[in-house]
Parts: sequence; structure tokens; C-alpha cells
Amino acid sequence: MPVKYRRHDNMQLDFRPRPARGGVHAWMALFGSWLAIAATFGYTFTFAVYQDVYTRADIASSTGVRWIGTIQLFLLLATSLPAGMLHDSGRSCGIITAGSCVFTLSLFMLSHIDLVDYFTFLYIQGIVMGVAAGLVCVPCLAICTDHWGVRSKLAMGIASSGLFVGGTVFPAMLTRFLHNGVSFAWTVRASAFVVLGMLLVANVCIWRSCPRAPPATGATSTSMKELVTDAEYMCVVIAALFMNWGLYFPFVYLQQLVIDHNMDHTFASYTITILCGAAILGCILFAMALYKCRTFSLFAAPAQPCIIVLLFGLPAKTIAGVVVFAVVFGFFAGAWFSQLSPAILSTLSTSTSTRECGVRLGFAFAVSAIAALAGTPIYDAILGSAAPVNWNRSIHFSSMMLAIGMFFCYVALDLRVRRLGTEDM
Repeated sequence: MPVKYRRHDNMQLDFRPRPARGGVHAWMALFGSWLAIAATFGYTFTFAVYQDVYTRADIASSTGVRWIGTIQLFLLLATSLPAGMLHDSGRSCGIITAGSCVFTLSLFMLSHIDLVDYFTFLYIQGIVMGVAAGLVCVPCLAICTDHWGVRSKLAMGIASSGLFVGGTVFPAMLTRFLHNGVSFAWTVRASAFVVLGMLLVANVCIWRSCPRAPPATGATSTSMKELVTDAEYMCVVIAALFMNWGLYFPFVYLQQLVIDHNMDHTFASYTITILCGAAILGCILFAMALYKCRTFSLFAAPAQPCIIVLLFGLPAKTIAGVVVFAVVFGFFAGAWFSQLSPAILSTLSTSTSTRECGVRLGFAFAVSAIAALAGTPIYDAILGSAAPVNWNRSIHFSSMMLAIGMFFCYVALDLRVRRLGTEDM
């Protein structure tokens, strides 16, 4: 039967074929999304390893080197908005494939750059890889809503765990290769081959699970005005901005803090692996809890433990203390990320088009890009350049950002109860 569009009350309705809920195609979509997120967004966690290499090679100052990772993360999140809009228009598969190809090619190009050319690294790793990864992540999360129905929150939580799987595997892989004497070029090249294999499998799974339907030119769309005037949704977005701002500090600066406290340099290289390893468990367990309880309260639940652990755990000056902090903080950070996408999509009302998932996720991620862009200069200014570094001020600022984020989580919860009379998601 041909695809048709009907006009009703000045609005074009989308009658494209939908993917079947459940079954083999749903599992293929979830597995492909999980792999793609691990290979792109997850790979960005390797920048701590790259930063150490670049600093030792003296291609720029430590602040200049950190800007490469900052721009990469900023563009990854900022690109999520156009990527989400493309998903809503039925172009998920094409945009995921395009992002995968550019990301993989850029990674291979990175292995051929001499460790003296700062601006080439900034362009390839910061700009190109950031944009390419941004084209992949939101469509992969949004695909889960098409296939899993009432289980979509659990599916998005599992797909989100791919972020931390990549953050566990790739930094450990690069660190191991470099410590065993493998050259920088072949270390990057080896990781690029792993990424290539993962993205090949991911794209095959996603393409096989997508319905064969032409892009809709008249599907219902959402204007930015409608998004920013949705009070509950904007509270979730603002909560995400400040929570991500607070979580940014431990994930980016923990390795530097460990080195500054004169701990083992090899152990410092594995701190991000410990954080992400614990985050995998938190991500999956809280996604399962949300599926069982279906309460919006879980969205705010991880914030308070993060604040407490950050204030009282991060000043640890022993390896055992840092490990305990990384495990506990990583667990609750992963729990927060597993709740974010379901919380954003829970603001969709029954009268809202089901084709708004991409733009709502993309807009929220794009706003969080502010935290990624402003995080480095603000934290660097707080830390200062004088030795010894005063870490307590940065810890307090990060905790304050988490507290503001937690406040907006509870405001969103209150607005939801007022609107629906229940906390159910």
C-alpha cells in the first residue's frame, strides 16, 4: 500500500510504516545502537590518554591540549540537535552511516599526524570527530523508542551503557599499548580497526532493523518555541545542563588530580577506566529499576549521592581512597545518564507527535554542550596555575553545579505531579 499523508486541522499527520515492536529486529536495533554509541561517544573518554601523550610531546600547553577534548565534546553534543531532527524526518540510518564513516576515517587519519602539529590534531580530533560522533548518538538512542514500546526506557538505558563500555575498553587498550612500547601511530591505528569493526556490525544491524520507508516531507514537526515554552521539559533540560557540568570535573580532571598527589602514574592512566567500569553497572541497574518502578523520582535519585561522594571522597590522597571514590561516583554517574533520555522523553504528552523523540533528545544534549564548552576554562581558572593546586575550590564548584541540577530535577518532578497527578514515567 502506498504511503499517504492526510491533512487534518492544518496539521499533516505521519502515516509512515513503523518498525515492528519487539522481535529480532528490535534486538538488532538495540545491539547496533549499543555498539555505535560505544565506538563513537565512548571513544571520547580516551582523550585523557591522548592528553598525556600530547603534553609529553609538548605540542602545546596543557590548557591548549585540553581544548582539543573540549571542542570535541562540545561539537558532539551540539550536533545532536540537527541529528535528532534528521531522525524525526526518517533519515536515521543514513545519518548514522555518514557519521560512522567520517569518524572511522578521521581516526585513521589521526594515526598519520606527526606529534608536532597541534592545529591538525585540533581539526581532526576536535572538530571532525566531534561532529561525526554527534551524528551517531542521538539517532541511536531515538531508534530504541521505535522498536521497544513500553520497554523503550530499559532499552535506552542499555544503549546508554555503551558510552561507558567504550570508556572502559578504549582507554585501557591505548594505555596498555603505549606502556608496552607500541608507537603512538600504531596504537591509534589498532583502536581505529576495532572501531571500524564495531561500526560495521552496528550499521548492518541498524539498517536491517529499519523499516523500508521513504523520508516524510510533511511529517509533524516541533518548533523551538514549543520546546522552550514546555516548562516540565525545560526543567529537565536545565537539570541536565547543570548535572553534566558537575559530572564533567571528575571525569576530566581525576587523572590530573591523582598525578598531582604523587600517586603511581600507571594507576592514574586507569582512573577513567575504573570510573566508566562502575558506571556500566549503575547504568544498567538503574535502567532495570526504572522499568520496574516507572517513577520519575529515580531521575533525581543519583544526584545526592554524587554530591556527597564528591565532597567527602575526592580529597582522598591514597590509591585505595581514589579507587573507592571512582567506583562509587562512577556507579551513580552511570545511573544518572541511564535516567536522562527516559526523563526527556517522558515529557511527551499523548497529544504530542511520536516523531518528536529526536528533536527533544537533540535539544537537551545541545544545551548541555554549554557545560562542555565552558567547563575547561572555568575549572582551569578555578584551579589556577600556581603550585600547589588547590583542588577543594573546584570540588566545591562541581558540587554546587550538581546541587543546582538536583534542584531542577525536583522542580520537574513537581511539575509532572501537578500535570498528571502521578510520578509515573
